[in-house]
Amino acid sequence: MATNDVLAVHGGTPLQGRIRVRGAKNLVSKAMVAALLGDAPSRLFDVPRIRDVEVVRGLLELHGVRVSDGGEDGELVFDPANVERASTDEINVHAGSSRIPILFCGPLLHRLGHAFIPDLGGCHIGPRPIDFHLQALREFGAVVEKTPEGLHLTAPNGLRGTKFELPYPSVGATEQVLLTAVMAEGVTELRNAAVEPEIVDLICILQKMGAIITVHTDRVIEIQGVPRLSGYTHRPIPDRIEAASWAAAALATRGDVEVLGAEQGDMMTFLNVFRSVGGAYEITDPRAPRAGHPGQEGGIRFWHPGGELKATALETDVHPGFMTDWQQPLVVALTQARGLSIVHETVYEQRLGYTEALNKMGATIQVYRDCLGGTPCRFGRRNFNHSAVIAGPSKLHAADLVIPDLRAGFSHLIAALAAEGTSRVYGVDLINRGYEDFEAKLAALGAHVERP
Repeated sequence: MATNDVLAVHGGTPLQGRIRVRGAKNLVSKAMVAALLGDAPSRLFDVPRIRDVEVVRGLLELHGVRVSDGGEDGELVFDPANVERASTDEINVHAGSSRIPILFCGPLLHRLGHAFIPDLGGCHIGPRPIDFHLQALREFGAVVEKTPEGLHLTAPNGLRGTKFELPYPSVGATEQVLLTAVMAEGVTELRNAAVEPEIVDLICILQKMGAIITVHTDRVIEIQGVPRLSGYTHRPIPDRIEAASWAAAALATRGDVEVLGAEQGDMMTFLNVFRSVGGAYEITDPRAPRAGHPGQEGGIRFWHPGGELKATALETDVHPGFMTDWQQPLVVALTQARGLSIVHETVYEQRLGYTEALNKMGATIQVYRDCLGGTPCRFGRRNFNHSAVIAGPSKLHAADLVIPDLRAGFSHLIAALAAEGTSRVYGVDLINRGYEDFEAKLAALGAHVERP
């Protein structure tokens, strides 16, 4: 860890002000990969300046895609006219930095007939195996060779449509099937698919490129392969995870934060829980320019209305359930709620490790192997601590914290902002993977933070 990768956070000040979120991290990187499939340039707007975008941009450029900045802030243009094989050594530079490279498989097999995938990184919140991905690729006709440096894939007979059912509605595996099936010969039927808003937005992008994709009821997606795809021009949906993170920060610090760009539709489940625990919000509609006023983008304003927060019980689930990436920031706010709150994590089996740091700061959180909820869960009786009981309200105090993963990192940051005293948060550069300019946004909201 770099010696300067630390942030001193002087807590106890309510966050107040206005910040903006851009395109969803969980969509933008996949949209960049989709540009590989086109035979013409693609244009993507509202791209956040985050580490994941840098990694995917680097991988695209290694494979001959010309990536350039457009005329608008946050605009990227992708020209895939000269896609070529990259050397294993060059690709391995990105090994361990992101899990996105696995999604290059289908597009590279279509364009080059070969793909190499290095060791994958990402957040350490459970095994997150790529077995679903590899099984799907084999169903399409890919041949996978595992070597010490990574995976080599070929498609000696081309890629053909298939019928495939996921054992779990995995977002990544659904993206893999979509990016592979759109140019595979014949029809692909994917059952038990993920239907998150970011998946739907990726489908919209592929449809703009010329794909034929039908989303049926009961998580069934049908893709009719086409021989060629064009480019796209697209403005992605806003980042609902970042928006919820700032909402939780406002609640935990008894603050008032307006998140410009946030949209109600994809956050309905979060908004219901936010209100049920005592938080307040209002949807701020866009205001058109008029004489003397430049106009303003709409968003959602989140604030703590005073009084006590109320304990709640929630379970994470695939969309349209309560998103797993929402629970960590919200749990910090739940440490300030009166009574016992229960959180049952059903998406990732090892996502409650961050609560140890909260307990160190004065929270009272107990984790359990049992399923504390009624949602069907893969982790029951499997020795994973995937349920938590939070007793509150607790007075949080400053501590030295080490960030273990992206979402837990932002939760640690929220806890430090809500605590009395000065905390030192180590590993904060990991937050740059998914939160654009988070230090500048903290300053805009009146937080007292500094690099020591």
